Amino acid sequence: MATSAHTVLDVDSGGGAATAAAGPPVPYLLSFTDLSYSVRKGGGGVLSCLPSSRRRRHSNRLASADAPAPPDAPTKALLDGISGEARDGELFAVMGASGSGKSTLVDALAGRIARESLRGAVELNGEPLHGRRLRAISAYVMQDDLLYPMLTVRETLLFAAEFRLPRALSPDKKRARVDALIDQLGLARAADTIIGDEAHRGVSGGERRRVSIGTDIVHDPILLFLDEPTSGLDSASAFMVVQVLRRIAQSGSVVIMTIHQPSARILNILDRLLLLSRGRTVYAGTPVGLKPFFSEFGDPIPDNENPAEFALDTIRELEHQPDGAAPLADFNVKWQSMHAALPAADSKDSKRCTMPLELAITESVSRGKLVAGSGSGTASSTSVPTFANPLSVEVWVLMKRSFTNTGRMPELFVMRLGTIMVTGFILATIFWRLDDTPKGVQERLGFFAMAMSTMFYVCADALPVFVQERHIYLRETAHNAYRRLSYVFANAVVAFPPLVFLSLAFAVTTFFAVGLAGGGGSFLFFVLIILASFWAGSGFVTFLSAVVPHVMLGYTVVVAILAYFLLFSGFFINRDRIPSYWIWFHYLSLVKYPYQAVLQNEFRDATRCFSRGVEMFDGTPIGAMSRAVKLKVLDAISKTLGTNMTANTCVTTGADVLAQQAVTDIGKWKCLLVTVAWGFFFRALFYVVLLVGSKNKRR
Repeated sequence: MATSAHTVLDVDSGGGAATAAAGPPVPYLLSFTDLSYSVRKGGGGVLSCLPSSRRRRHSNRLASADAPAPPDAPTKALLDGISGEARDGELFAVMGASGSGKSTLVDALAGRIARESLRGAVELNGEPLHGRRLRAISAYVMQDDLLYPMLTVRETLLFAAEFRLPRALSPDKKRARVDALIDQLGLARAADTIIGDEAHRGVSGGERRRVSIGTDIVHDPILLFLDEPTSGLDSASAFMVVQVLRRIAQSGSVVIMTIHQPSARILNILDRLLLLSRGRTVYAGTPVGLKPFFSEFGDPIPDNENPAEFALDTIRELEHQPDGAAPLADFNVKWQSMHAALPAADSKDSKRCTMPLELAITESVSRGKLVAGSGSGTASSTSVPTFANPLSVEVWVLMKRSFTNTGRMPELFVMRLGTIMVTGFILATIFWRLDDTPKGVQERLGFFAMAMSTMFYVCADALPVFVQERHIYLRETAHNAYRRLSYVFANAVVAFPPLVFLSLAFAVTTFFAVGLAGGGGSFLFFVLIILASFWAGSGFVTFLSAVVPHVMLGYTVVVAILAYFLLFSGFFINRDRIPSYWIWFHYLSLVKYPYQAVLQNEFRDATRCFSRGVEMFDGTPIGAMSRAVKLKVLDAISKTLGTNMTANTCVTTGADVLAQQAVTDIGKWKCLLVTVAWGFFFRALFYVVLLVGSKNKRR
């Protein structure tokens, strides 16, 4: 999207958003009518491999991860005719016991359920809400706090601002927006503290939750959806989070959240409630209306009891009855019909929601909502760009964030370097100063096979990187913070510099100690082929990390496939001896090309001799006889062949070794290029998997 398509907004450092023009608030009314959603019972998927604590939270998150149930399997209704309204300036909470459909409803409103699977309508200001427009003006805060551990609170929000705010906005104004957001979230004291993880002390749980919210509201979205933002927090932290959400709502956003069991203090600051039971509405109204509702139902709430706790306890008791909570749901329909005939206290708000959606969005942008808008003034669906920044900016910000985070964990690189150095030291001391004899040739072949396969096995440490970042990536791309292609580019660029140092370290440790030939030119090629092997291996492992979302399962797959690559590389069995029905795997082997390249690099000199005179008998029964006997046999061979063969006659040259190993089909530089090409190929596959398999929607 061109930079000119964005409106430059002035940011007031003292407020939560840009300075708004005088006048009444821009009206927004999110209405949903008769929402129904069913799933087939049964079926499984890759997500069953997740730890149980995460499986519950991430089930149904990835459409590609769930295996389809049989077509004749019975269905279960997760939503059954849910209707309601949420307005700007109000905090709308969806309540219910576990399994009531809270998260499913919020997913439906946030466009995280495939349109063909969801029945009913979701509208904003009377216009259908879905697709690119919804992603551009909304944000979804997941239940988990998905953050980079070594970034500070301020850095985390600054990087979010770099993604979500247009490039036309100056860096000073972006920083001003972040400073205002820090104040709005109550994070001023923790602004320069790292997020932290199990190994690094950081901010508290409540502060982490507010940072998670901040990363998704940095562009001041019109719609904000939150999945249990108070889960796992103590009473004080939960209350502070809800207070922050109320301030966000009062700034002109429509805020919809799920909450399991709010305290009395939290209940008092909620504006609207929607109670669900097994996918049906059992109450819709204000928190104050809970007491008269249950009183008329015939189960009054005691004065000294939390109305929310009483309502949930009553619903749980009803769910154990044969009819479940159906009586309460039926009573809610009658109660709503009866009160609809009365003058509504919020009828004034209802009347003001008449502004067309495109006009409302344009007005919000002009008043300071930091949604990337068009300066053209046209009220069309194209007025909201898909992405706030061009691809180059996204790649740069992703790189900068990753380098900042990993740069504060040098122990990770030190461990990789240590592994390579120890492996190189062991190989160097085992294959110390190999001589130019037939045994030396065999030892060189063993060294090259072990060295090249080691490069790929060491790359397995890249497997957890995307597995751990997967949910951060899903959260950020769900609402178009950046392109998937940008993530692939940045991932590749960030992974490359460490590979250069690892390649040099291994080459310096082994090349001269083993006694490889060729001088500086051969050493440089040795470094390049090791680097290419690292590049191809890291690309392969990165691709697998997107296909297999579990670390231990991923390691098993990587080790198995790399073992097959080594088996078909040409070391254990020459290319010309591999059966024709397996030869295709030989050319698919990642180890084949670097292994063949280093052999050609070492044995390319046709004048270099590796077997002279009687050395040709090594490894045969004659080799155990005395030198005098060997010379007599050699003399007999010379007479038979009609040549003059002496103890110093060269029998096997480097070219002969290459021919014996059947590694002459591709030159060493072509092998280098093919190895590099494999790295690009697997990263292209990585992009395809991200593109196809990360729709972030339920089916």
